[in-house]
Amino acid sequence: MYPYILMTFVVIMYAGNILVGKAINELPPFTITFFRLLVAFLVLLPIGYRSVRENKSVFLKNKKVVLLLSISGIAFFNTFIYGSLQFTSSTNVAILESAIPAVTVILSIFLLKEKLFRIQWAGVLISLIGALWVILDGQILNIAQIDWNVGDFIMIGAILSWAYYSVIVKIHMFRFPPYAAVLVITGTALVLLLPAVLIEWVAVGFPNLNQSAYWAGLLYLGIFPSFIALILYNRAVELLSASKAAIFLNLLPVFTMAGAALWLDESIRGMHIVGTCIVISGVLLTTRGGKQLTKEKVSDLKAVSEGKTK
Repeated sequence: MYPYILMTFVVIMYAGNILVGKAINELPPFTITFFRLLVAFLVLLPIGYRSVRENKSVFLKNKKVVLLLSISGIAFFNTFIYGSLQFTSSTNVAILESAIPAVTVILSIFLLKEKLFRIQWAGVLISLIGALWVILDGQILNIAQIDWNVGDFIMIGAILSWAYYSVIVKIHMFRFPPYAAVLVITGTALVLLLPAVLIEWVAVGFPNLNQSAYWAGLLYLGIFPSFIALILYNRAVELLSASKAAIFLNLLPVFTMAGAALWLDESIRGMHIVGTCIVISGVLLTTRGGKQLTKEKVSDLKAVSEGKTK
């Protein structure tokens, strides 16, 4: 039961990321992302600094990869999520986020030349239908009458950012020590976000950070989903497997909906439940319907990557 308990806590922390992001959404999105990453960076610094120093040449040699990881998975992904929460519900964000595995598979087809079985194609299609169902508020047949929510469309940016990040991780992350990699890409993202944060403050004014609730939320975001959840997830993957651990992430909409109803007083409608079931069904077909990468395939990907970077 131990690894399953770990994964349960991981999903709770990821759901908390969405719920806390919604609760403090009076702060602008770049500001939330920047201070979240600043907290995470300070927490990781004493843990990963030595490893970064020992592997400095590796990071410098692969600086383009580090930049791509920082932009897609750290800077853009988080900013899109918090930007989306400015306009849409935490429930919608969680349901749409659960479609990421299917979108990742699609990108893998184009970028990694992976092949899908028919059942996986069906899973991708079902997941996208579920996401579309949520975006269209369950009114797929009445598109002309829909009151479009810009937050749902912003969330599409988060989905694409993390899917691209996942593909880059699959090809390149083996080069870097784990904690050092997280520290470096988080630090790089902070540098990249600084101009955007300054522009945001000029445009909307410097946010009022004198509220304890804001700092409590930012500390949670920087410590729990950014750091502790990562440790627990990595340990659970060691004890279970990547595929079994990933299945637990499909519970994200369930935990988020429960928290949104209890904490944020969001209304949970039949549309949300239907959309969740559709997306999760499609993801299960996509991630379990085909063969996992063999060791030879992984080695081939690494070899191709090394050839491109030399």
